[in-house]
Amino acid sequence: MMANKWLALASSSGDLPRWSSAGVLLLARLWVASVFITSGWLKLTAWDSTLYLFESEYQVPLLPWLWAAYLGTATELLLPLFLLAGLFTRPAALLLFGFNIMAVISYPTLWAGGFYDHQLWGWMLLTLIIWGGGVLSLDHWLTRRSH
Repeated sequence: MMANKWLALASSSGDLPRWSSAGVLLLARLWVASVFITSGWLKLTAWDSTLYLFESEYQVPLLPWLWAAYLGTATELLLPLFLLAGLFTRPAALLLFGFNIMAVISYPTLWAGGFYDHQLWGWMLLTLIIWGGGVLSLDHWLTRRSH
C-alpha cells in the first residue's frame, strides 16, 4: 500500500525516471567498486603471490613488473573508494576502464573464464563515464551546492 502511494507520487512528479536511473548508477558504482577492492585486497594480503604473478604470468606492457604490481594494487584499492562515494566518478571510472582493459590484455589466460565478467564491468564503467554518478553521489551534491 505504501509502495503504491510512493510510486504514484514519484510518477506524478516525473521523478521516477531520475530516481530509477540514480539507483542503476549507484548499483553500478557499488558493484564495480566491490569487485576491484576485493581484487586489490587479495593482492595485498597475498603479496608474495602477487609479485610472482606479475613477474611470471601477467604480461603488462610498458611497465616493469614490480611497478605494475604496486600500481595495479594501489589502483584497485584507491580508485574504487571514489566510486563508492560518487566523488570524481567520471575520472575514476575512466581510469578503472583503462585498468580493466589492461588486465584483459596482460593476462591471456583470463579469456577462457573471466572475459565476460570484465565485459560486464567495462559496460558498467562506461555507463559511469557517460552519465556520471547520478543524484545519489557526492559529485551531484557538490555540483548542486556550488550553484
